[in-house]
Amino acid sequence: MDWKNENNKLYKTFEFEDFSVAFGFMTRVALLAEQQNHHPSWKNTYNVVEIWLTSHDEDDVVTDKDRRLAQAIDKL
Repeated sequence: MDWKNENNKLYKTFEFEDFSVAFGFMTRVALLAEQQNHHPSWKNTYNVVEIWLTSHDEDDVVTDKDRRLAQAIDKL
């Protein structure tokens, strides 16, 4: 599934084998986000991780920072 642009946010759902794999993914995303100084809004329910990306410092719209982070997340 590709990232969707919904309500001025990039959105994507990721599904994993189980909670441990999903949590490992979230840890890798957290490190990546910290490197880019651009942090997602997200939700985890068991093996599903939902991520929303928007630039809060740009009046909550999608910017190149969001697109770069989305591309980097897809490479994990």
